[in-house]
Amino acid sequence: MLDFNQLARQMQGISQHLANESTALKQKLDYAEILIAQAQTIQADLVDRQDHWRDRLIFTAAIPVEGLETRAAIPPAPQAHTVIATDGSQIAPSHHEIAYCYLINTGRIVLHYGQGKQPLLDSLPEVFYRPEDLFVSRQWGIRTEEWMSYRRTITEIEVLAELAQYAHHHQSRLHQNPLLRGVHLPSDLPLLDLMAKTIEPELEPIANPKRLNKSSQQLSLIAEPDPSPTRPKTGISIAVPTIAMVDGSLIYWFLEQLPSEARDQILQPILAAWRSLQRARVPMVGYISASRSGESLNFLRLQTCPYTAPDCMSHCNNLPDKAPCQVLEPLRDSALWGRLLKPGERSPLWKSSAKIQSFYEEQCIYFCYVHVGSEVARVEVPEWVAADNALLSSALSLVLAQVTKGYGYPVALAEAHNQAVVRGGDRSRFFALLEQQMIRAGIRNVGTSYKEARKRGSIA
Repeated sequence: MLDFNQLARQMQGISQHLANESTALKQKLDYAEILIAQAQTIQADLVDRQDHWRDRLIFTAAIPVEGLETRAAIPPAPQAHTVIATDGSQIAPSHHEIAYCYLINTGRIVLHYGQGKQPLLDSLPEVFYRPEDLFVSRQWGIRTEEWMSYRRTITEIEVLAELAQYAHHHQSRLHQNPLLRGVHLPSDLPLLDLMAKTIEPELEPIANPKRLNKSSQQLSLIAEPDPSPTRPKTGISIAVPTIAMVDGSLIYWFLEQLPSEARDQILQPILAAWRSLQRARVPMVGYISASRSGESLNFLRLQTCPYTAPDCMSHCNNLPDKAPCQVLEPLRDSALWGRLLKPGERSPLWKSSAKIQSFYEEQCIYFCYVHVGSEVARVEVPEWVAADNALLSSALSLVLAQVTKGYGYPVALAEAHNQAVVRGGDRSRFFALLEQQMIRAGIRNVGTSYKEARKRGSIA
């Protein structure tokens, strides 16, 4: 337990340090505003310098794909739209528990606005106990706990894509069927039964259909009237604007240090799920609250470099202290755009230069900063979303609406977290259920280690 008498003596030093740091950051913010105003006039030259010297840079600087002066107002979201979100939690494996296994729990959210449909709010638990699940990562020197977190990332994206794919096929095919136009379908009709009657011949297989068994009983389907009786029967997109959201970055920095074989096992299923979202025309968004990134500010380091050629490997690779271009350190992007943006506006669009994206194939990541009112959030999208102005604008309008509904944070992501989180009581019930099954199977001497048992109570 904490000794607050000792802590109280340290608080004065902490508060004084933070006050000094705040003053220094304000001065750097003032200078950053001057630099970005100057960079607007030489933006093309800075981009050329970055492209020419990128292999010699020792920092990651994003590439602006719009003018640095861009401050775009985000349009309001339409009344009828759909938001899909997932988030994950886990029970980590422990040799001190009754069995060495781990659990991944994925929260699933589908919210329909202005459509008269029931939402989906549930979670999907999955237990991993086979040797190929527990020990496959050992061959690459990766601990099981780390591998579990990577598997959780895969599951979150795959479930997100599966929900979006079913929503896409449901809406597009119902609009094509002239017998169902304007007809209100019964809300208790299972999703899979409905699709078997209407769209099964053209339904594309998904990675793991069993994940949707539960949602088939919960999603309430109501066909919307078709506004266009002459709608063509091919190439139909979703009638209601839809967005798929995840909490956190779409740039998986942890992949950089992994062996190529391990990286492929993680990244390839994720890229396949992203392509499924692209085919369904459901824009995917990574929402980052309180972002610590400095990618867009790093672009200004090309401007503050004192050398004619920004060759970091030659001039600054072995410096004992900061490089001379790091005049804005430790300022973050969100601090600068918090000054420059008004609520409801977004920054210019940037292309990330993270090296891990060389393994993303065609799925490069773009981002912008959005003033959502309560904060400036970083919003990331894949290239196919960034290349479509209408799709990007629609996605950002739904993001802003979600933050407004969630009082400062997207409500779908908050609910996905609440559905996914495994609390202390859940963990106890999980291992109690496992213990019952082991005893029924005839396994003797079932119980936790003495260390774990003593840690759960105190005699002092």
